[in-house]
Amino acid sequence: MTVRFLIIGGGPAGNTAATYAARLGAEVIVVEREIVGGAAHLMDCIPSKTMIATGGAMTFGRKSAGMGLEEMQPEVDVEALTDRIEDIKDHLSNSTTELLVSQGVRIIKGSASFASPHSAIVTTADGSKETIEFDAAMISTGSRPRIPDWVQPDGERILTTRDCYPPKIFPTNVCIVGSGVTGVEFVHMFESFGAKVSLVVSRQQVLPGKDPEVAAVLEEDFLRRGVRLLKGARAESIEREGDEVVIKCDDGRQVRASHAVLTIGSVPNSDGLNLDLAGVHMDGGGYVPINHHCITNVEHIYAAGDVSGKLPLSSVASMQGRKIAEHVMGLHTREHRHLDYDKAASAIFTEPEIADVGLAEAEAFAHGRKIRVTKVPFSATPKALINNDARGFVKIISDPATGVVLGGSIVGRHAAELISVIALAVTANLKVSDIVESLLVHPALAEALAEAAE
Repeated sequence: MTVRFLIIGGGPAGNTAATYAARLGAEVIVVEREIVGGAAHLMDCIPSKTMIATGGAMTFGRKSAGMGLEEMQPEVDVEALTDRIEDIKDHLSNSTTELLVSQGVRIIKGSASFASPHSAIVTTADGSKETIEFDAAMISTGSRPRIPDWVQPDGERILTTRDCYPPKIFPTNVCIVGSGVTGVEFVHMFESFGAKVSLVVSRQQVLPGKDPEVAAVLEEDFLRRGVRLLKGARAESIEREGDEVVIKCDDGRQVRASHAVLTIGSVPNSDGLNLDLAGVHMDGGGYVPINHHCITNVEHIYAAGDVSGKLPLSSVASMQGRKIAEHVMGLHTREHRHLDYDKAASAIFTEPEIADVGLAEAEAFAHGRKIRVTKVPFSATPKALINNDARGFVKIISDPATGVVLGGSIVGRHAAELISVIALAVTANLKVSDIVESLLVHPALAEALAEAAE
């Protein structure tokens, strides 16, 4: 008997689950109301990283004298950049759609809500309705930017992240509210394009929860670039005054800027799903709790991606989708590795880049765990000097008794790529000696990994 698998939401979790389940013989139906590939992914993550890459190219041009070249002063072509963002987004969405269709997956443009534990009503873009019966279902509806009740974005001067691309204009003076991952990426991005930037930091360091040593490197770079940091301040109102916005903080400080951007988290897209009719529980924040198989409290209904309340990373969502497809098709009865969210690598695309994985140094000390910490600056690595960028370091955390790699942090150029080596070591329980004894390329930034592992 063929398993009928309904997937609500075609982002990284949904399309990965669909393609794996289809290969395994399931009848797969994907309902997506915005864009196949995911709104948070293709309308938020990909455009921001595209703009960061363009800003990085401009920064490199301004620093060209350090590479033995005449100094350049590149200017942004807003129309060309907009086309570039749209081309990348369309290419990724179209290639995902083509793959799913080639595997026999049915894609419905519309929204879905549960009618019972084994049925859902799909409303298409033209208003027509269809009832779909299913054997298994997956909720992967993603998230949207969080908007607090003390501010009302207008899409012109007071912006959410999704109002920023494709870019209409580039602010000359912008205030970023929120100093988490998204916030610091926006600081880097707008400063790269020549804007004067202020950052409202509610804690005493940017990137709260990250390694303080890592945050310190980023703060130092921001200050060197002229970024104004308002530490220990919480925004409590944002209002327009003509062509300016005024951001008022709870400690009396305020910022005047041409634009304000809210980067204060996200909320799950769980409203409108009629989860109660399927018997699926939500927590107080609107997330759908899951177990280690990504199953909700209803045994044949799964949740993945941002809506599941786990790490809001596309890589995590994709892996959840794969694991769910395997579980739906019964492959979990064979050798099956559960997802370990503590071993997920993550990156922040600032300049310098930041990446980490596994156990953090501060976390280990907080729990009284004995660890060995080794750190090597990129200034000791020939390739960093060749690149004219010796900022940052590699830090590896290991078990002093066994030598097993427990985690690590990297700050510097291409950190998002380099962290993969440590991530593999953490996932596979490799030892620092395994990294040391690997014959790596010379000259390469990866040599710092081997040196830190010694």
